[in-house]
Amino acid sequence: MRYLPLTDADREQMLAVIGVKTVDDLFVDVPNAALLKSLVDLPRAQGELEVHRRLQRLAEKNTPAGRTAFFLGAGAYRHHVPASVDHLIQRSEFLTAYTPYQPEIAQGTLQALYEFQSQVAQLLDVEIANASMYDGSTACAEAAMMAARVTKRKKIVFSGGVHPHYVDTARTACEAQGLEIVALPAAIDDEAAVAKELSADVAAVVVQSPNLFGTVTDLTQIGEAARGAGALMVATFTECVAFGLIEPAGAYGADIVCGEGQSIGNALNFGGPYVGLFGVREKYIRQMPGRVAGETIDADGKRGFVLTLSTREQHIRREKATSNICTNSGLCQLAWTIHMTLLGEKGLRQLATLNHEKAIELADALAKVKGVEVLTERFFNEIAVKLPKPAQEVVDTLAARGVIAGVAMSRLNPRAGMDDVLIACATEMNTDEDIAAYAKALQEALQ
Repeated sequence: MRYLPLTDADREQMLAVIGVKTVDDLFVDVPNAALLKSLVDLPRAQGELEVHRRLQRLAEKNTPAGRTAFFLGAGAYRHHVPASVDHLIQRSEFLTAYTPYQPEIAQGTLQALYEFQSQVAQLLDVEIANASMYDGSTACAEAAMMAARVTKRKKIVFSGGVHPHYVDTARTACEAQGLEIVALPAAIDDEAAVAKELSADVAAVVVQSPNLFGTVTDLTQIGEAARGAGALMVATFTECVAFGLIEPAGAYGADIVCGEGQSIGNALNFGGPYVGLFGVREKYIRQMPGRVAGETIDADGKRGFVLTLSTREQHIRREKATSNICTNSGLCQLAWTIHMTLLGEKGLRQLATLNHEKAIELADALAKVKGVEVLTERFFNEIAVKLPKPAQEVVDTLAARGVIAGVAMSRLNPRAGMDDVLIACATEMNTDEDIAAYAKALQEALQ
């Protein structure tokens, strides 16, 4: 029998306390089109063997990145993850570890968090980094809310180069708190437009470099303009490998730097889980979401680790917590730390250089295809190209020919009016043959 401890009277009492009449009232903010009208089209019950076979058939409809010429990016990147990373994170000491509520018996977990924070702070050139967030988009949303707390202002301005999914995630979180989100029109490069939006009620400007279109931006002027207006500069990113080659946002004076760490140690996995990176200026540490692990010395003078700061709701802060984030992405964070340790500074720079070289090869190859215009001038491993046909149509055509060409801008932001723009990415995983096959298939599709 199912264990159902709550009676109808219990449910009615809880609904009364919340202030709603039915459970359905809890879902009024979900668009009606997103609500299921019936049960999911799956058998009500099957044996283990039947379930395995059915799920296997469903899984076979997917196309793994390693099976074809693959140029997807736009927030999720295919990089080589050494076998040693997966081997180490599957050790039982790591795989079964949970939130270190009792730090004295979780020294290994806390040390891993401490090392992770140290690496993130160095990579992003920030003074303080937390023990990770869920992913890049939720880290960006947390940064926007943090900026509002720091400045006591209500408006957050997003650059036209910020990933639309990051903007949507921030809007969901921020508007529930009465904050206003202003998203500028999608743009390959919009430094001047961001500065024009600064006013006395702006809490922060959120910028991205490399941005959605791959553009690498000098954030100096935006940062100076933001500080002049009493606002914070929040710099987000989707591709952390880029900072092996380009200056991180912390070097430009960003107040908050946040983004996605999936590129290091974490495979695509058909969408997750991923790991959010988050760093701030030290003076804002008590407004930073998540938690911070620190190093100390115990009563016997031995090195030890503690939870230095934990402002989340599950600890003593309760409703006064800066964030309702429940935990950090522990296992993904550990994978990131192990991979980064294996790479070291020299390895990261070499990896970033390989990515940039492949992107140059891709841009040169696509630029030779008749009717194709490469829009991104300053890029890392991602570019935007303009096509003579709708980009989604081209993506579908090339997929049928065994080439995953990238992401159509119309899929990321249907309102942008860029239906002919395609975002493509090349990493160290792309061979010369992959790039040649892409260019050939694209040329044939555009004839």
